[in-house]
Amino acid sequence: MIRDAKDFTSLGNIPFAPAYEHTLVSVNSGFRTEKPVCDREKCNGCFLCYLYCPDGVISKDGEKVVIDYDYCKGCGICQKICRKNAIVMEKER
Repeated sequence: MIRDAKDFTSLGNIPFAPAYEHTLVSVNSGFRTEKPVCDREKCNGCFLCYLYCPDGVISKDGEKVVIDYDYCKGCGICQKICRKNAIVMEKER
């Protein structure tokens, strides 16, 4: 039996942030070529992107998500995991 097992079957039990701190220690140095953009109308608030983001740059804003572009490295995992196709990768300008 696993001690202190967490029940994530309810949205209220999902932690506020997937990482204690950003894993990048400084603001994105400009190496990102694409950035994820979330269509808040399509987003259903499932928070899979939030749970799978390797750098912890996606946070909750009520029932929607917010992406911290200062630390996002543009890996695209959030786009790949989004079941509603609410996240698209756009070229950096």
